[in-house]
Amino acid sequence: MLKKIFNKSNAEKPINVASDNRDADIEKPEAVNPEAVDEKILEEMTDLELESETNDSSESVEVVEPDETTDETEDEATSLKKELSELQDKYLRLAAEFDNYRKRTLREKTELIQTAGESLLRDILPLVDDFERGLELASNAEDMEAVRTGMGFIYNKLKDFLTNHGVKEINAMDEPFDTEWHEAVANIPASSDDMKGMIVDVIQKGYMLNNKVMRYSKVVVGE
Repeated sequence: MLKKIFNKSNAEKPINVASDNRDADIEKPEAVNPEAVDEKILEEMTDLELESETNDSSESVEVVEPDETTDETEDEATSLKKELSELQDKYLRLAAEFDNYRKRTLREKTELIQTAGESLLRDILPLVDDFERGLELASNAEDMEAVRTGMGFIYNKLKDFLTNHGVKEINAMDEPFDTEWHEAVANIPASSDDMKGMIVDVIQKGYMLNNKVMRYSKVVVGE
């Protein structure tokens, strides 16, 4: 079709005739073969169409590469499963060890409660023996002074026993009343102004065990 159009346009062009001798002296251009020009244009258009088709076909082809991440994912999953199994095993072992520790501690605590006073009672048995001998002698003794001396000896021995085990008597008589150490059971008029708020009598002695009050002193306070 392009060839027909090109031939038609060349046919319609006016032919210029030289009017004078000066035009004859001008060198005329070589004649162009329309058919050769058309063939060249057709060849160029054909090459462009082939190149376009080649580009389209190359763009439409998708290169499928092998999926290398699949193996890596499987290896990672296997590693995670192995790690999870190891953690579960450690957890079960730790739980079993803790259960054994709890049972052992509970058993030792029970035994300690049951036998905590064993050493204390063992140390007090000699005092019981002294009391029994003193009572036996006092029942047949004619010298009461000897009996009092024996009882004083047993009493001092008992106080030493308490001191050795951390038991200490709380000072109360003629001391200012202090609720940290004393328990007032009665109030009486003080004999003087200096005795107001002071302890004037001790009804029951108080004791401390290693700086902790075992029993408060029951006292009478002047007011």
